[in-house]
Amino acid sequence: MAAITASLVKELREQTGAGMMDCKKALSETDGDMEKAIEYLRKNGQAKAEKKAGRIAAEGVSFVCVKDDHTAAIVEVNSETDFVAQNEKFRTYVEDVAQQAAGSSAADLESFMAEKWVKDQSKTVEEARVEMVAVIGENIKIRRFEKVEEQNGVVAGYVHGGGRIAVLVDAECGVVNDEIKEALHNVALQVCAMNPKYVSQKELSEEFRAHEKEIIEAQIKNDPKESQKPEKVIQGIVMGRLSKQFKEICLNDQVYVKAEDGKQTVMAYLDKVAKDNGTEITVKRFVRFETGEGLEKKQEDFAAEVASQLQ
Repeated sequence: MAAITASLVKELREQTGAGMMDCKKALSETDGDMEKAIEYLRKNGQAKAEKKAGRIAAEGVSFVCVKDDHTAAIVEVNSETDFVAQNEKFRTYVEDVAQQAAGSSAADLESFMAEKWVKDQSKTVEEARVEMVAVIGENIKIRRFEKVEEQNGVVAGYVHGGGRIAVLVDAECGVVNDEIKEALHNVALQVCAMNPKYVSQKELSEEFRAHEKEIIEAQIKNDPKESQKPEKVIQGIVMGRLSKQFKEICLNDQVYVKAEDGKQTVMAYLDKVAKDNGTEITVKRFVRFETGEGLEKKQEDFAAEVASQLQ
């Protein structure tokens, strides 16, 4: 059997990111063969990943990769704990996933996971994820991704809170310069802070409008004071509330968060920037990922855990 030296263990650890004892065992099992040891760790990592696959991964990081002015991607990668989400190795991995997504042609997550890994063409995205599970020691899930391309304008990105929220804004414009890119970055910040559901009221379906109108009418009907008002007045109240609600959920009609007068809308802000630069700016869509939204988070009872270990 070949001698398992400290330098050999160190080299394997640097190549794989696995623990020292795991590297030593892998080299012992493969008679010091570096390639076979790497394969051994990958297989062992997969076994560990399978054991952890049932754990809830609801923490993590959302991130964007802006490849250039016209191409960008947004991803959410989940971990089990916030502690791991702050780990530098994990965060670097998330950045790599975002870079992968920016260059991807995949139409869905399954196809994305089957692609060759951008950092190592000898493995797939899924195989790279499995290896990271072994390195980190927690279940890791690539939950979602979206690629945005805009050849007739610019794509701007924003990441808030170290990856708690990530946003991409896709806008069409005849001119692309630093001032316009800054304006769209500000719009991405707006989307992050105010969480609109639509770009404009043109996107609201008649069914949605009718449903919301029905709800407001029911609220008035159940209010002893308002229900006694004349029908014409009631309809005025209904339309007023609908208008206010629609403005709150549509990006263009929201009050711009940086407005000095507290009244300027996002559309008015973009119109001013566009006029100053001799062009037009139209936000076509936005994508907003909030890490862990809709996922059940594991509730830890540390006191009970410690107590059980003391028994």
